Amino acid sequence: MIHGNIFHNESLVPIEAVRLSPGQAGLLSGWGIFTTIRISRGEAFAYERHWRRLEKDAAIIRLPMPYSSAKVRLSLHEVIRANKVADGCARIYLVYNQVGFWQSDEEQPEVDLIIYSAPAPQYREPVRLGLREQGRHAASPLAGVKTTSWLQNVWAVAEAQKEGLDEVVLLNERGEVAECTAANIFAVKNGKVFTPPLNSGCLEGVTRGILFEIAPEAGVGVVEQALHPEDLFSADEVFISSTNRNLIGVGEIAGRKIAAAPGPVTHQLNDLFDANVADYVTRRLATASH
Repeated sequence: MIHGNIFHNESLVPIEAVRLSPGQAGLLSGWGIFTTIRISRGEAFAYERHWRRLEKDAAIIRLPMPYSSAKVRLSLHEVIRANKVADGCARIYLVYNQVGFWQSDEEQPEVDLIIYSAPAPQYREPVRLGLREQGRHAASPLAGVKTTSWLQNVWAVAEAQKEGLDEVVLLNERGEVAECTAANIFAVKNGKVFTPPLNSGCLEGVTRGILFEIAPEAGVGVVEQALHPEDLFSADEVFISSTNRNLIGVGEIAGRKIAAAPGPVTHQLNDLFDANVADYVTRRLATASH
């Protein structure tokens, strides 16, 4: 459940005072982008990486960026302070209002900025995954863009949950593994970690990117490689990663059991990621206190 104070465009307001209009064409058509950020000890973890991805995605979908990284970070921390968030998560939305025919003549900004926070969601481990063909279109010009057009993802999860599953592995049009609806996926084989490349149609996840950088510290190589469902079924370990989940072991995919869930490599990398979060937050807090 999201918290009661929202940042909307230029000010922090109670959620019941926020007005979004049917005349905001991008709101109803899904012409917008967003990111979910982890909050640890009141600090927005890896904010710079999230902002870089927002800028990249905005350029791809031709969404104007009237806000600066520094301004949005200050607004985000207004939300964190107002809602007294020590540990949790936040979302930043940018919605393009002036698109298409179905607009109103109300006075409104070209792009709406919406920021809110929530407690960190709870997940069970190990997770059980389904498998969905044609879940990603790798050849699409919007592949890998984190847009507000999120129906395909929430619908796929809702269908999986009817079967008692937690998430879904999405295959692209070539039958390759792309990602889950809200997480990147990794297979461990003989001590090495494999994950789909970006041309599979997967999102360039922030946690995914950090793992590429820190895994070598533990002597673990992370390799981008096209994967098929059989590669997951035969793996020693499988795990998923996302902002809100760190690393979570996968115990079952499409009825196939994964022996180690979570396995030793998953544990090792998760501990390393926790240390990375703690180090980032400690450095940010030290900088802020000067």
